[in-house]
Amino acid sequence: MMKNFLLSCFLTLYTASVFADNYPKNPKIDVLNYTFRIDLSDESDRIKCEVTIDVRFVGGGVQVLRLDLVKSSQELGNKGMTVSKVMSAGKELSFTHKNDSLLINLPEPSIVQQRSTYMITYSGIPATGLKIANNKYGERTFFSDNWPNLGRNWLSVVDHPYDKATSEFIVTAPAQYQVVSNGLKIEESDLPGGLRLTHWKQSIPISSWLFVLGVARFAVQNVGQFDNKAIETWVYHQDRDAGFYDFAEPTKQALEFYSNFVGPFVYEKLANIQSNSVSGGMEAASAILYSENSVVGDRNERWRNVVIHEIAHQWFGNSVTEYDWDDVWLSEGFATYFTLLFIEHAYGRDAFQKGLASSKGTINTFHVKNPSYRIVHDNLKDMNQVVSSHTYQKGSWILHMLRGVVGNENFWKGIRSYYSKYMNSTATTADFRQEMEEASGMDLKEFFEQWLYKPGTLQYQGSWQYNETTKEIKIRIDQVQADGSWFKMPVQVAIYSLTTKKPMIKTLQVNQKQNEFTIPFEADPESIVFDPDNWVLMDVKWSKN
Repeated sequence: MMKNFLLSCFLTLYTASVFADNYPKNPKIDVLNYTFRIDLSDESDRIKCEVTIDVRFVGGGVQVLRLDLVKSSQELGNKGMTVSKVMSAGKELSFTHKNDSLLINLPEPSIVQQRSTYMITYSGIPATGLKIANNKYGERTFFSDNWPNLGRNWLSVVDHPYDKATSEFIVTAPAQYQVVSNGLKIEESDLPGGLRLTHWKQSIPISSWLFVLGVARFAVQNVGQFDNKAIETWVYHQDRDAGFYDFAEPTKQALEFYSNFVGPFVYEKLANIQSNSVSGGMEAASAILYSENSVVGDRNERWRNVVIHEIAHQWFGNSVTEYDWDDVWLSEGFATYFTLLFIEHAYGRDAFQKGLASSKGTINTFHVKNPSYRIVHDNLKDMNQVVSSHTYQKGSWILHMLRGVVGNENFWKGIRSYYSKYMNSTATTADFRQEMEEASGMDLKEFFEQWLYKPGTLQYQGSWQYNETTKEIKIRIDQVQADGSWFKMPVQVAIYSLTTKKPMIKTLQVNQKQNEFTIPFEADPESIVFDPDNWVLMDVKWSKN
């Protein structure tokens, strides 16, 4: 996802309090599939929905099935959903619907491995989550915006990243619209009364915030295929030429890169979709939403990079999903760094370094205002704080430093193992650390603790001098962070000599506040460069004494 980092950009103060959530989980249930039958109209913004939910009980004794669904209320301006009926096995079940929780009373306590199906009928005007509004051309559209926990405003789901399910969207709408969603389109039929039914089926389990729906007058292009899966472009019909041009590149190249270096692309298609519900990009599985202003017809670098970022999410965030929002860097930090890795692959090392430098500037600016911020949250409650620039840029830099610490070969070995093990499932930061430790044979506890679970930045002040008598270089490196913290990091220095073409590279373990090193060297160096390959997130004052 690349949008405004703080969710307050699109949540008002009152909705922030409504959606504040301790993220209670349902550890004894596993939703296997949702089938959403949704009716849309041009007569009003009210939607009608019938959701069939296939549930497997992984624990016994469950007497109440809790789902997320925002109830219509005066506080929401009479928006929200009103449930009219809950059915199971041909019987109507009693329920309680309060705030954003639907509590279904089960006829008898669950038993382990029980499979049950529930059908919930409701209607209402979404307060958010499904944007029903005119696009920039004044035409009516319907676009989802579920991030991070807004899907519950129009979909009755377990609205948390840890629970993954397959899905079907069966949408009936006025016939002038085309409908796009996750997975494969398996039916499109015109109905009496000027209506059209469109049925999309997603056969790969995903978290609920990755469900997507787009309804508009589109121009649709079948761009080609990757691994026998369609690459599609969906843009407003007015933007046909510009949109087809913009989204044709570099979609296939990015799919190839991540497939070759990380693992298989698991979804049944990849669609790039112009919409008015997001300000940047939203990585919904197999069907990515982009701002309606992203289509300009010049393939500019900014929107090119958004496309790469959202495609990277198909691997990290979508297929391997963070178990809890506290570990959201596993999605956003990964997508940000893997965007840079594709840029390095496709456009060169200089472009990669330019991206790292830009991220570093953002990190420093954020740290000045938020010195106590840490990447991995702790029981996150305020959904306005799910992400920040640190989640993206500092998370990206942490992966870069990890690559430097374990080595390029071990880094990719660990990434592939991590993806293979948790593909179409969920993972934690601890899971990722374990895979990288097994790949590298290194104990990475300290690295993960200092960069992900603690705040702070790394600042060095260093100097060097040459002793002609002893033929030694004396190096002093001090950590000068004002907050009193210190880090343990390997840092390279490149020692240049007039007599050799290539520098001598030495790795120094800078583990204390004050550090001194002695390096034998036959002649006074021409120069010594600190962190020559830019592996460490830090600022340094470096000089020769």
